[in-house]
Amino acid sequence: MSDPVAFDLEIDTKGLKCPLPILRAKKALATLVSGQVLKVVSTDKGSTRDFQAFAKQTGNELLAQTDDGELFVHYMKRR
Repeated sequence: MSDPVAFDLEIDTKGLKCPLPILRAKKALATLVSGQVLKVVSTDKGSTRDFQAFAKQTGNELLAQTDDGELFVHYMKRR
């Protein structure tokens, strides 16, 4: 499966439950410069909703979300 969005950094949060994927993403986004894209791979079903809320709260842009029922992938662009 190819990525719908080009990304600069990927983090694996598989097996982690809320709020850990968001906290890891927040930490990773801090290492990127404005305009760079973070890919987050998660197994937490609630992460889709969590990342939508996180994007609204932080102003980082949620570019895409995919899921195959087991893996939930989020692409966030640093503001």
